[in-house]
Amino acid sequence: MSELGERGFPEGTPGMPVQVSPQGMVERALELSANDGCVVLVDEESTANLRFAGNTLTTNGVARSSRLTVISIAGQGVGVVSRAAVREEQLADVVAAADAAARAAQPAEDARALVEGVPASPHWDEEIRPTDFGVFERFAPALGEAFADAEAGGRRLYGFAEHSLTSTFLGTSSGLRLRHDQPTGRLELNAKSSDLKRSAWTGVSTRDFTDVDVTALGSALARRLDWGRTRVDLPAGRYETLLPPGAVADLMIYMYWSSGARDALDGRSVFSRPGGGTRVGERLATLPVSLSSDPGAAGIACAPFVAAHASGRDSSVFDNGLPLGPTDWIRDGRLEALLQTRYSAELSGLAVTPGIDNLIMEGPAGGRSLEEMIAGTRRGLLVTCLWYIREVDPQTLLLTGLTRDGVYLVENGEVVGEVNNFRFNESPVDLLGRMTEVGASERTLPREWNDYFQRTVMPAVRVPDFNMSTVSQAS
Repeated sequence: MSELGERGFPEGTPGMPVQVSPQGMVERALELSANDGCVVLVDEESTANLRFAGNTLTTNGVARSSRLTVISIAGQGVGVVSRAAVREEQLADVVAAADAAARAAQPAEDARALVEGVPASPHWDEEIRPTDFGVFERFAPALGEAFADAEAGGRRLYGFAEHSLTSTFLGTSSGLRLRHDQPTGRLELNAKSSDLKRSAWTGVSTRDFTDVDVTALGSALARRLDWGRTRVDLPAGRYETLLPPGAVADLMIYMYWSSGARDALDGRSVFSRPGGGTRVGERLATLPVSLSSDPGAAGIACAPFVAAHASGRDSSVFDNGLPLGPTDWIRDGRLEALLQTRYSAELSGLAVTPGIDNLIMEGPAGGRSLEEMIAGTRRGLLVTCLWYIREVDPQTLLLTGLTRDGVYLVENGEVVGEVNNFRFNESPVDLLGRMTEVGASERTLPREWNDYFQRTVMPAVRVPDFNMSTVSQAS
């Protein structure tokens, strides 16, 4: 008797769709390719979210998606075809299109032998357990209590909570069978006064929402709204400024994204050495600051192998499956590595250091908390978060952007009022050399880039002369 499929029909029943596992999709695509080599990636994602406004839950939803990427290799030509929600009967057409594209392609400059010899992931054959609303079991009641507390205090809470699980399956004609299951969660909370004239934001990153303290977050926002009852207007200028971990994350992420070895070698970036080459080995920070990535870092673990869906200046489809390990980008203030493929590493003569999906910044041991740094400030600004960050000059990595949802004046160790918003102009590389204090590192959520990069551990930092270039009317 035939086994029953997921929909209760015997597998192979005429007219009924057969459910193909991601692992089966990988194997079948590799079998169908007629070219010299093939890499197949299947990404299965499930999401659950809660959205709220004015202390009331407004919407919630769950979703699932799937994407197949076939990378075909003919000689040194590469063809890449990526499709969403591919059915079994469409698979042959996708592979054939990738094969044809590879045969028509010019030789790829990053062409290398496919990676071999990486042991298969031990959980390759396990079924996917998608996320669902169960992930909010402990969080949702706490959120309801935060709504009630805000209502009693004359505040309004807005924001969303989102959890996703992405399972990536990577198979190659050279024998690799690798899998990574990535849970990702984020909470953004925005509190407003009852007249909607004062606003404060906070956010956290989490793997499963069991470690989110909504009560503490709500209390922090209430305190900031109270700070805003006193308004202080200040002109543009350079101010001693405290940047919290989330704002530091936004700046360091942009610097990380801009640290490609190819651009540095071509003289196109802040990491280019005058006269040729890269600045690897140069001191960037006066304090012993370190910036690193580690796939196994507690709380922010990420894929331990390269999963490249396309080649670019900082990635190569030929590197798919390359093992990733702890990597120092900056160590004790000195630039140690740039984003490298095997191809760019041959050009630069440096180690192969592909991108990793988390970022950790640490300063000297014994760094103070943000609260302790505030208490130690004679006069300066406390910036809650940054947004609308854009690049002005790649040669210096000069960035511009705006402050948002709370800039506060600190005098004699206390916050004395809320300040108008500013547009800033700063380079994160230049800031490394001007920071006078680096606080204790903690897991945080960037404000600007959290749609793309959530796994960060960052400190608060003190900058003696942060450039608030103009006053902004943004609220």
